[in-house]
Amino acid sequence: MSSATQPKDNILEFFVEASNKYGLSLDITLNLKGLVVTGTTISAKEYFESLSEKFEGGKDIAQELSQQLAKAGETAGESNNEGANFIHLKNARIYCGDSHSTPSKGKIIWRGKLAEVDGFFLGKIQETKSKGEKK
Repeated sequence: MSSATQPKDNILEFFVEASNKYGLSLDITLNLKGLVVTGTTISAKEYFESLSEKFEGGKDIAQELSQQLAKAGETAGESNNEGANFIHLKNARIYCGDSHSTPSKGKIIWRGKLAEVDGFFLGKIQETKSKGEKK
């Protein structure tokens, strides 16, 4: 295996930059080293704000984490010459070769390296309920 950095997909990077700059929200499914990750794109700022909210109201260390994440969210929208390096998803589901996602409960936000994405398609995988399962 080559140790050279895998290039980012220019089209995927364009979608991420549109999410970061203009709030574009796309349902997307990513292939990463055998995993399938599906969700809806969000900006880096929204990702850090959501993460920050999870620590609000806690003890001293939780509040410090919340403040640091909020600061990261404020600077995340600033332009740089490198382009986007990470993709952020809300309502993310991760599939590891099984028909059920991991985690399978709750609203999950997810962050991944663009250079690690092997492929993608627009659209989100929806789990179907079995006949005996209740919603």
